[in-house]
Amino acid sequence: MKVSGFLLLIMMLFFSCKEDKGNYHGGYYWIYTYGYPRMAFFEAAEGISEKWKIKYYAVSGCTVDQKDMYNADAKNKKTYTAIEKKFGKNWREKYNKDIDDFLMKKVDVMDILIASKLFRDELKKHYIEVYNIDKEVFELNNEGEFRVIVYNNELTYENKECFRLVVNTKRKTVNLIQ
Repeated sequence: MKVSGFLLLIMMLFFSCKEDKGNYHGGYYWIYTYGYPRMAFFEAAEGISEKWKIKYYAVSGCTVDQKDMYNADAKNKKTYTAIEKKFGKNWREKYNKDIDDFLMKKVDVMDILIASKLFRDELKKHYIEVYNIDKEVFELNNEGEFRVIVYNNELTYENKECFRLVVNTKRKTVNLIQ
């Protein structure tokens, strides 16, 4: 009887000390948004989401009620605290700089891709014209590595994704990953 009581006490202590990670789900910190979407910001944020492990989720569009705003802000406060623990107090400045720099890095990625024979050959295999490329670019790290997913929107929904590449802007290399 004493042993089971002791085990129960240990289990209660163990589970009550669970660390609150804010809105950390599936390997990403989730930040909830509301109001009018800033499309350029969210495109760049999606592009650096692999590097920072931060994703955005809109809980409401342009019309927002006070309850949604309060709930999103309360959840985000916990998330910001967890992000600060991981990346340090000045994480926002670094993050915003990465957001600002991403669009220029995306141009660098495209310059390397256009010059790559491997890339042009893959475009031909999937009947994609070089002037009509639909792609997503994700920055993976500070080492100049990017993942690029190329789509052909003229195909059926299931087959839109044609191939994936890893581009290194520092070494100017392109590798096919799918």
